[in-house]
Amino acid sequence: MWNEVFASLHPGARSSEAELARAEAELGFALPDSYRSFCRACGAGLANGHFRIATPVPCEAADLVTRARLIADSIGAAIERLAGPGAPHRFDIEDGDLTRLDRACFFGEGADGSFLFWDVYGTGEYPIWVMAADLETIRFGGDTLDALLRRTQSLAILDILGDGTPPLPATFEGIEEAVLARAGDLA
Repeated sequence: MWNEVFASLHPGARSSEAELARAEAELGFALPDSYRSFCRACGAGLANGHFRIATPVPCEAADLVTRARLIADSIGAAIERLAGPGAPHRFDIEDGDLTRLDRACFFGEGADGSFLFWDVYGTGEYPIWVMAADLETIRFGGDTLDALLRRTQSLAILDILGDGTPPLPATFEGIEEAVLARAGDLA
């Protein structure tokens, strides 16, 4: 399937079933099938030249669980500062459902400062949403990871990342396990 999503696919460090199971146990929900498939086939790396998608790997800097928590904490602190003491933060969510932020699990970052998250409600595939760098604008990305990536390769990207954003290239550049290991040694 991923060879059909990416015209150029150079896999990175792939997640094992044990690493996927560890992430599910630590996060407290089953990972979506499209994401699990991505982790096994593509691994850690840069999708469409834009999205760094965290995967369950033994390097904290790229690990899904670590990144999910770090992004959520960072966004929470930034929103608290933006809103000020006792003031509510304003969100512009495409469908107006503010409760989805309570169920958000962040799993990717865009080169433009945007963030990808699942609305982990129910079971199976979770809808993917994109929070813009302004930390206010939240738009629907896709029903599955492959759908999101295909949509951002087309003019549908305008609905996701905004006006003036050209379609992204259908590429995946993986980060090899040795590179991740060196990054871990530097930490």
